[in-house]
Amino acid sequence: MTASSSWRPAAAMVLGGGYGKRMMPLTKDIPKPMVVLKGRPLIDHVLDRLAAAGVPRAVVNVHYCADKLQAHVEKRAHPKIAISDERQQLLDTGGGVAKALPLLGPDPFLIHNSDSVWIEGVGSNLERMFSVWDPDTMDSLMLLASAATSLGYEGSGDFAMDKDGRLSRRGERQMVPFVFTGVSIAHPRIFEGAPDGAFSMNRLWDRAIDNRRLFGIRLDGLWMHVGTPEALVEAERWIESEDVA
Repeated sequence: MTASSSWRPAAAMVLGGGYGKRMMPLTKDIPKPMVVLKGRPLIDHVLDRLAAAGVPRAVVNVHYCADKLQAHVEKRAHPKIAISDERQQLLDTGGGVAKALPLLGPDPFLIHNSDSVWIEGVGSNLERMFSVWDPDTMDSLMLLASAATSLGYEGSGDFAMDKDGRLSRRGERQMVPFVFTGVSIAHPRIFEGAPDGAFSMNRLWDRAIDNRRLFGIRLDGLWMHVGTPEALVEAERWIESEDVA
């Protein structure tokens, strides 16, 4: 992978439209991005990280409890917020980003789940992603974490990665080292020929794998899969211990 130390995205897509059913009862009256972790909604942890990395604009899609989420994020000055309205139909990850493309602009952009949280290792993981992004060889660059050590994750992993950073899927009954953190850089061309309506980003990533254009970079630090109330409590413990240290 080649380096481009001066590049950073002009915009990020923050996925905020899901129901958060596994986070019930905390999501009975609020969307999952507004569940509080260590005194701040999950989405504010994400938006603060984007602002710290110098990403000037964020597009947030809304569906479940859309009015509450929109009112909350529009209070922010940094990054500047635009809303992609999915009140009428939730479009899944791929369809949601495709709908927001006019708001994101013509250049490569960041995609960030609204519940992806981590404790940094040495330096900024987003800065590391920006430095290795290569639009000539990549359609997407994923931030990956260790499946064995990530907090709240108990699966068999999502991807294997070769020495050049190219990714391949986990096969049936196979275990692989890396789990997707929900953070990636995407070139707009990955959406060429994408279907209308709701669809998963997995369709586009699989095509990028076939074209040898899906790459990964390993997260330095501790990624936390905050998918349940129990995982939320455990994440708070880890963050508090890090603050004390």
